[in-house]
Amino acid sequence: MNKDMLLCGVGGQGTVLASKLIAAAAMAMGETVHSAETIGMAQRGGSVTSHVRIGESGAPLIPKGEASVMLAFEPAEAVRNLSYMREDGVVIVNRIPVKPVTDSDYDGEVMIDYLKSKCKNLIVVDAEELCKPFGSSKFFNVAILGVAVGSGSTGLDKDKIILEIERTVPERFKEANRQAFLKGIDIGGNYGTK
Repeated sequence: MNKDMLLCGVGGQGTVLASKLIAAAAMAMGETVHSAETIGMAQRGGSVTSHVRIGESGAPLIPKGEASVMLAFEPAEAVRNLSYMREDGVVIVNRIPVKPVTDSDYDGEVMIDYLKSKCKNLIVVDAEELCKPFGSSKFFNVAILGVAVGSGSTGLDKDKIILEIERTVPERFKEANRQAFLKGIDIGGNYGTK
């Protein structure tokens, strides 16, 4: 399998954990994986981008125009990283923005509209709605991963990811993460992109 996946968001959204779950699950499937993160002031809400390359790519960073899947935890970050996507790539984006301190009017809708005009394969999800049963949108990182796996766009085995959640997530959060992932799978199944 050859898949180039880009995950992007802001610090504190769990982007790096999601990329580690992807990498570990792919390796458990016998795949070669290269990954790298670019983290800018992440603890203060800065941009976080993770590159996960599954297959014999040779380099950890995805060249522009070659990502097959994007998991965007925030609409502006999806737009900022859109140049990495292949024309037929699948973009899965959270409708809910992270409002910067400098722009209280930002609601993300302009970014979503832009993505709709540029992306052939766009899945827009609402982190607050998706994560409401779990009591916190902190589980969105695993839920959006479930959406991607459920859509068929990743080629990943859902059971391998569940095993990685059970192996890596602290005990008190395991069940909520597992349930968030499975709910994401159900949502992704409605889209069925390949």
